[in-house]
Amino acid sequence: MSFQSTDTVHSPGHAELHRGSGTAALLVNDSGEYLLHLRAANKPIWRAGHWCLLGGRLDAGESNDDCIRRELQEEIGLVVEDLVPFRTRDTVDANGVLTNRVHVYLGTLNRAVHEIELREGIQLRWTRIDETAAMTMDPATMATLDEHRRLPQPLLDGSGMPAIVKVTEPDEHRDRSIVGAHLVLVRDNAVLLGQRHPDSAFAPGAWHLPAGHREAGESALDCMVRETAEEAGLTMVAEDLRLAHTLDLLDPGSSTSRIQLFFTASRWSGEPRVLEPERCTQWRWWPLDALPESLVEYTRVALRAIARDEPYTAMGWS
Repeated sequence: MSFQSTDTVHSPGHAELHRGSGTAALLVNDSGEYLLHLRAANKPIWRAGHWCLLGGRLDAGESNDDCIRRELQEEIGLVVEDLVPFRTRDTVDANGVLTNRVHVYLGTLNRAVHEIELREGIQLRWTRIDETAAMTMDPATMATLDEHRRLPQPLLDGSGMPAIVKVTEPDEHRDRSIVGAHLVLVRDNAVLLGQRHPDSAFAPGAWHLPAGHREAGESALDCMVRETAEEAGLTMVAEDLRLAHTLDLLDPGSSTSRIQLFFTASRWSGEPRVLEPERCTQWRWWPLDALPESLVEYTRVALRAIARDEPYTAMGWS
């Protein structure tokens, strides 16, 4: 994902356009380093896992000045006395439509990181501009740093408001989902399930279908054939597989969605064997009307949907 910062522009009256959605603090020390904040990864939050400026969204009825002071108190427990409006950062989509507005404040802070109490996120870091090339930077934050290097003073437009820095999000930016393939193998009205190893990171000890994530350059059908052979020693071909259900899944606490595809097989050969004991401890045929209690929940949801001949389920989305 890449952003492109456009030229700084002046736009009288822009404060009334899409009233400010948030604030950020561009804190600089006497060595010219910037205080950056690493946001938590693997959470459904904005810019998870990226280095950003401190700050956050406005509460109802809150001014920009009050918001940035509150955010700094909440995040690092400090008052920065010399905060002044620096720029207004507008993020627009490929069509030029405003999607986010952040009011950036400039301030000075000379305090070692270990003396600052971080109350939100993972880490604080005083950072030189040349070090950002090796970091996972929020592109809009990077545009703000570049603007400060270009012109470090606050810049006001004709109405006394901070000048706008536009950051364009390209058209190719899209949410990306992990694709998983699952085999619903039924024999004598019983479905094949494997019990996950008790040390598994995901669903330890629970029962689950033969499944896996597709690899680079691999179709979901090829993934299903490969995973079934590797996990259970069963042989089948892609032409004998049929898509029975699609489950659109967002796990609680995750920022990454998953498309879980469930296939049935008209033919296969072999008997299930434990070939990856570090992942699966046993295979067992479970009657469809007497599934185990410790079944992976989204698997249970999908099997019920397949029984009702429903092609799609959305799970975990608000």
